[in-house]
Amino acid sequence: MTKVIKIGIIGGGGIAGSHANAYLAMEGVQIVGVADVVPGKAQQFIDELGIEGALAFEDHKKMLELDIDGVSICTPNAFHHITSIDALRAGKHVLVEKPLAVTLEQGIEMVQVANETGKMLSVGFQPRYDPNMQHVKRIVQSGELGDVYYVEVGGGRRRGMPGGTFISKQLAGVGAMADIGTYSLDLALNALGHPKPLTVSAFTSNYFGTNSKYHPEAEKFEVEDFGVAMIRLEGGIVLNFKISWAMHMDTLGPTIFLGKDGGLKLTTAGSGPWSGVWDGGIGSMSIFHDTDKEQTETIIPLEEHTLNIFDEKVRDFVVAIQEGKPAPIPGEEILVNQAIIDAIFRSSREGREVEVQLPEL
Repeated sequence: MTKVIKIGIIGGGGIAGSHANAYLAMEGVQIVGVADVVPGKAQQFIDELGIEGALAFEDHKKMLELDIDGVSICTPNAFHHITSIDALRAGKHVLVEKPLAVTLEQGIEMVQVANETGKMLSVGFQPRYDPNMQHVKRIVQSGELGDVYYVEVGGGRRRGMPGGTFISKQLAGVGAMADIGTYSLDLALNALGHPKPLTVSAFTSNYFGTNSKYHPEAEKFEVEDFGVAMIRLEGGIVLNFKISWAMHMDTLGPTIFLGKDGGLKLTTAGSGPWSGVWDGGIGSMSIFHDTDKEQTETIIPLEEHTLNIFDEKVRDFVVAIQEGKPAPIPGEEILVNQAIIDAIFRSSREGREVEVQLPEL
């Protein structure tokens, strides 16, 4: 008889609901506890979702005393670090929402503790489960483009700024870079095979978020809403990364991979002011290359699918627990992403190019 996988959820906000619904849809999975520091919020969450048998806690450490196999970390960004470490040290596998952490030092400690405890630390990057995103990686890794020397990635919402905990330095830590920028970075770095970042020259701003014409909580807005960076990667690759929660423009352009034998051009799926970023699927995909000395554009047909990519990432976490597999999206991989974001803020503060500090683990 297959063992029932017991799950705890830390954080009772909107994203926790998506985790809970994914778990509730799976056979052989039981949510046994929910923790949230806001009095009454965990019980309200349990009641609203009809999670039978789950216990509510205000202290996540009390919840971690239960017999639990895995924990979803759905807190504001600033608490990903401590709650993940507490869960790992309590002997639980962890699925933490993006970003991995707020600082590089926090991310390193999380990975170190996962290695020490032998427990899984997986990070929630659901775009990786989109079949067309997977096709991008296959194309880049196949060598069809030749050696890739330049990548331009990122996305821009014309007007798509969140509020509440997302704009607080104390709770979110960082803004657009962590909220949607991490997806863009992961698209590029995962396709390239996670080359080591070397240096970063960056600029960040929050001209829209702090202006009451554009944001109803302008007086509380403490994080960045725009950023751009030139990132040098090992292997002679340059990554031009740009991200925006708001701007006076319809797009920051397509994502492109330039190789010595071909180029790959991608556009995002979706439409409207909150679209234009790499948090979902692909709208179009083309390869530019020469065929019999003719300059050719080959349109790659997109795979139609009905996958719920968010549910897929939660399912993959559960299957990894059941079958004793490695983390589906291991923290070690996402440390590269975290190191780049860390360097972006240092470069922006200091107004110069900085080295990326990424220790061997």
